Amino acid sequence: WVSYLFECGLRESPFLRMRSPGSGTSDPNQLFDDTSSGSAGFRSQEASGLGYPAQALLSEPMSNFAMAYGSSLASQGKEMVDKNLDRFIPISKLKYYFAVDTVYVGKKLGLLVFPYMHQNWEVSYQQDTPVAPRFDINAPDLYIPAMAFITYILVAGLALGTQDRFSPEILGMQASSALVWLIIEVLATLLSLYLVTVNTDLTTIDLIAFSGYKYVGMIVGVLAGLLFGKTGYYLILLWCCMAIFVFMIRTLRLKILSEAAAEGVLVRGAKNQLRMYLTMAIAAAQPVFMYWLTFHLIR
Repeated sequence: WVSYLFECGLRESPFLRMRSPGSGTSDPNQLFDDTSSGSAGFRSQEASGLGYPAQALLSEPMSNFAMAYGSSLASQGKEMVDKNLDRFIPISKLKYYFAVDTVYVGKKLGLLVFPYMHQNWEVSYQQDTPVAPRFDINAPDLYIPAMAFITYILVAGLALGTQDRFSPEILGMQASSALVWLIIEVLATLLSLYLVTVNTDLTTIDLIAFSGYKYVGMIVGVLAGLLFGKTGYYLILLWCCMAIFVFMIRTLRLKILSEAAAEGVLVRGAKNQLRMYLTMAIAAAQPVFMYWLTFHLIR
């Protein structure tokens, strides 16, 4: 019985269990289990756990700084582009010329075709600045000239198509020719105003607007030619030419002529005579361009 207990005690001894080769160790002579890998993993996890907040603390200010620097560069670039663009293309002024509504467009088209009954041609002002076109029918705009130019090109394509003469090249030449003649007309007017030394508030955009109004009469004339032939074309175009002549005379005389002439007083002096001739020349050029740009569309 004593020997049996002694054997059992030796079999359950922890010392023997640590030296037992079946304890999961690779070396049978190893006294204790190697826990260095576990402790190393724990230390690495602890280090990584401790290092992540530090890295986040370092990376977050850098990202914020990069975002702030990028937004600053973007705002500076936008300001530079707006400043240089406004120098060549006055975007803020262009908004004024497109401030129209449906009522204004309808009344303005009627004025361009029937200007004879209109009495007051002065542009309204509010605090030394002209009011928006939608509030004053006498104010120049760019919406009607732009839409009329595009519509004229489309109507020209329609007229050429009904005569089996349509091609993309001819339509492109038609658009380029109309645009070139418009530029030449505006440049010639600016040069004439400079040579005559006219002190006026007319701007280049105003001249483009006034020169673009003739496309309305050109569209009406070509459509009349498509519907009624050459006779209808010449009659309607003649009416539109007279209308645009009267419109330009009554509009530009308030801009180019002196205040006395604008009030209906007899014009005296060589300078005022030159201004009157210049006004009539600008008005007379409109029917010439209207016929030149449309006569070949009707056969």
